[in-house]
Order: sequence, then structure tokens, then C-alpha cells
Amino acid sequence: MSQSRLSTAIQDGLLVLPQGDITLMRPPATYDVAELPRAHIRIMHGFYPDAADWRIAGFPVDQGMTRAASAIVVLPRAKALAQAMIAEACAKADLVVIDGQRTDGVDSLFKTCRKRLGDLPSITKAHGRLFWFPATDAFSDWAAGPPVKGLHGFYTAAGVFSDGKVDAGSSLLAEALPAKLPARMADLGAGWGYLAQAVLARDGVTAIDLIEAEAQSLACAQLNISDPRAAFHWADALQWAAKPGYDGIVMNPPFHTGRAADAGLGRGFIQAAARLLAPHGKLWMVANRHLPYEATMAENFRNVDIIGGNGAFKLFHATRPMR
Repeated sequence: MSQSRLSTAIQDGLLVLPQGDITLMRPPATYDVAELPRAHIRIMHGFYPDAADWRIAGFPVDQGMTRAASAIVVLPRAKALAQAMIAEACAKADLVVIDGQRTDGVDSLFKTCRKRLGDLPSITKAHGRLFWFPATDAFSDWAAGPPVKGLHGFYTAAGVFSDGKVDAGSSLLAEALPAKLPARMADLGAGWGYLAQAVLARDGVTAIDLIEAEAQSLACAQLNISDPRAAFHWADALQWAAKPGYDGIVMNPPFHTGRAADAGLGRGFIQAAARLLAPHGKLWMVANRHLPYEATMAENFRNVDIIGGNGAFKLFHATRPMR
């Protein structure tokens, strides 16, 4: 197996980390830490599946960052989130290392950092780049502020799905929900709470669980929804368990891992919904029109109907889940 950019830089003597704790910021569970001193590794993560995997592997995990000698920023897709992570790393570490793929914008970010700091050491490998610099206040303007309430009336934050706007698919599904819904509901992949708020506006609902893997999105949902019928869970929807089963589920499942579309993720959500629903339970789901979910729906529900949509999205209603 080829070495990672981080391992290569350390083994070749190009990158020398100062003694002390090393915080890895939002690393995927497969991130290479072979050249790092295990006892000094700290993981900062807001994405539950990766955070859980790092905990299982025996590493300390926290949603926030504490003081560290080094911070390794593993570049996320969202530019605003990447910038906020760099600002936080500069504020709480002595050395900042940035590691990312070209498809996630690392080369553009490298150029921006060089404009502010001058020449920087870096290595390129495996369609990505690793570069580093001593902590500086040159990026203080990138620091993340608190969640902001947009013109749509909801709080969102940098890096969350549908930041600053209502997702068109979620809006379409919210409009299509019936006037009365089952009593005990769940929103799988609830984001910042738009669909859950629409559910709570319907008659018949006595409780809803918002299940969301991204901690920052869930924090926004807690600002957006003050209804006591709502419960908030930082969790992986694919692994979530509920007893008894839900009477109804709504969802706008994600379909990306990194920048690549992954229909398997949406299929996993469909399977999870069938598992989590009571025998009489009902599912309402929106999906991008090009995603091939029909077969998975038919494999997991006895009754499946397309109840609407447009050129970009399709709406599903399914009943009688199969176990």
C-alpha cells in the first residue's frame, strides 16, 4: 500500500512535528496515523460515523478542539468550513498542517495561503497536497461565527448541508406531506430541522426524533425547533435503533461520500427506514430524480408509490415495510 502524504512528509524529514499533543481535525476513519505518536493523538470530529470509528479504535474524540502542539486539518468539501477549521487550528496550535485532495480545493487553498504567508513547504501526492506553516493570526478573518438566521427564518452555519437556503427537495417534500401524520415520527438525516418543523406543523404528531450525523447541523436544528415534542440525536441513521418502531418517517437522504455521488448511501437509508418502522409504519422520502432507488424501495416495502416531483426530484410514499 502506498504511503500517505503525511507519512511521506514525516519519513522524508520534510515535516517535523513539535513535541506534544497532535489534534487531527475531521479525519476520515481511514486516515493514516502510522507515523504519529499514538499517545499524543487527539481527534476532533463532528461527523458521528467517523467519530465513532475513532473511538472504537481507542483514540480520544471530542467535537471541539483543545490546545495542541500541532493541528492537522483534513480538508472538508465545504470551503467555509475548511477556512473556519484553519482559523481554529491557528488559534489553538503551534504548527498547522493542511492535508487535502485536489477535488476538495486544496490547490486553491494553498495559493490563498501563500498569498498571505509567502512561500510554504508542501508535497503533492495521490491527487492531493499537504502543506504546513507555524500558527499565525493571518487567518483570523476566517473564524466561524455563531449560526446565522437567514431570510428563510432558520439558523444555519458554515459547512452544513443547505447552508443559508432551504433545500429544494426538502421544500417539495414538506409541501406534499398530508395534513395529518402518524403520531410517533422520525426524520432520518434531519439536517438543521426543516423537514422536522414541517412535520410538527401537521395534525396528529405527538413526537419526532431528529437523527443527524453532523453535530453542527443538529446544533442548528436545536436552535430552529423549540417544540417539546422534538428530540435530538447525534447518531448514524444507518445504525440507529428504536423500540417500538416508528409510526412514520420522513427523509431526504444524503447521496455523497466526499465529492462522489454514492447511491449506496441512499439505499442504506431506505433499508434503515424499513427496519425502524413499525409494521403499520409509513415512509415519505424525496430523492434526486436520477438516483435509482426504485428497486431498493420495492425490496423493502410492499407498497411503493410516486406521489409527486418535478424535473429534479421525485417523491416516494411507502407502506408495509418488509423485515
